[in-house]
Amino acid sequence: MKVDLKLYRGYVNENHLVVFGHVFRSWAPDKYRLDRKGIRHAFSIIHMFRIRPLGNVKVKLVFHGTEVRTKTMEDGYFRFDIPFTNKLESGWHPYQVVCELEPFGIIEQGELLKPYRGRLGIISDIDDTFLISHSTSLFRKIYVMLLRNINKRKIYQDVVRHYQALSVAGQNSREASNSFFFVSSSEWNLYDFIQQFAGIHELPKAVIKLKRIKTGIRDFMFTGRGDHDHKFVKIKDIISFYPDLEYVLLGDDSQADPEIYEKICKVFPKNIRAVYIRQTGKNEKKKARKIMQNIDSLGVSTFYFNDSIQAISHSRQVGVI
Repeated sequence: MKVDLKLYRGYVNENHLVVFGHVFRSWAPDKYRLDRKGIRHAFSIIHMFRIRPLGNVKVKLVFHGTEVRTKTMEDGYFRFDIPFTNKLESGWHPYQVVCELEPFGIIEQGELLKPYRGRLGIISDIDDTFLISHSTSLFRKIYVMLLRNINKRKIYQDVVRHYQALSVAGQNSREASNSFFFVSSSEWNLYDFIQQFAGIHELPKAVIKLKRIKTGIRDFMFTGRGDHDHKFVKIKDIISFYPDLEYVLLGDDSQADPEIYEKICKVFPKNIRAVYIRQTGKNEKKKARKIMQNIDSLGVSTFYFNDSIQAISHSRQVGVI
């Protein structure tokens, strides 16, 4: 039986370490090329949602003299959330996970982040926040996913300039940078697409947190849709893990980002520096505008915009960058 192991970017603070991944029967989603053209690209995307995760498989984390074992969940997902107090420099560090499914042994290397001492953490949505995805139209979204490969997908103008400015805001060293987290309702199936797309467009390197993996064609048809409460939980976990940082939240008005960010601001009234929401249609959404006004009343800088150059200007005006 062919077994595959997929690791994601983890993170660590002064007391805890978090690493996560999946174990699959046969190929992981990242084995399908993202630069194919036409129908070959469409088949690659579809196959990424036809994977078969393996549950209750032994996995072992190896990092800086620490070895810890656990088993995968029913959907093949595993997570190491362990005490870790070893001294570690800020930046990105390699780790290893061993899949101990007998008689096989698979070793993969991932990387994890210990943030530099900075004043900002940046948490961003993905679809229609920096990646043009047409989330409000199911059929157009599926069309773009199937027929435009990674080199043909588009990013909003000037969004890279904004994110790169946020990356170095308040830092006094070229080596140091503020920490980025991409949190989305896209599924783990699309992790490598998101990681590669961000790299192609020179977005800051980020920890990526996605939604539960999907395993069928029917699931593919509704990718990125449904309940978005998991985003609130994941964002809350990040801020709780790094409570000494101030955060900038970036999202859009196509789904539930304004409501989620409003709840985050209410739970963490001293941690949120600014909230940015991209306008995805021709007109503002009244509900989104009302929510932004309420967030503003909490003492958080807010900006509802349709062009990233406007967001850059606002970030300068309020001293974020």
